[in-house]
Amino acid sequence: MLNSGAPGAPTTGTGIPCCPPLDERALTAEEAGRVSRMFKALGDPVRLQLLWKIAARPGAEACVCEVSDVGVARTTVSHHLKKLREAGLLSSERRGTQVYYRVTTEATETLARALRVERGHDGPAS
Repeated sequence: MLNSGAPGAPTTGTGIPCCPPLDERALTAEEAGRVSRMFKALGDPVRLQLLWKIAARPGAEACVCEVSDVGVARTTVSHHLKKLREAGLLSSERRGTQVYYRVTTEATETLARALRVERGHDGPAS
C-alpha cells in the first residue's frame, strides 16, 4: 500500500510511509496553463534557439540583431520572438531603432521549478 504522508493514507503494511510527501503544492489550473504555454512556445526549434541565445548573453538580454542568425528570415525571427513574448518567456524594450529582448525572471523561475528533479532515485527497482 502506498502512503503520501497524509493522515489515513495507505502504508507499506508496516506503518512506514513508502513515499515522502510532496514538498510543494500542486499546480492550479491557471498555473498549469501558463507553464504549458511556455513549454508549447519552446516546442519550436527556432524559438528554443532564440531563447537559448538571449539567455546566454550578459544579463540574459540581447538586441534582435545579435540573435537573428538562426537560419530563417528576419520577419520569421520577429514572429518567433513575438510568440516567446506572448508566452511570458521574454520581455522587450525599444531603444532607438533596435528592440532588445530579455528573458523574464518569471520564466526562469517557473521553468527551473518545473524542471527540478530530485536526484538519488533512478526509477523503479528491477
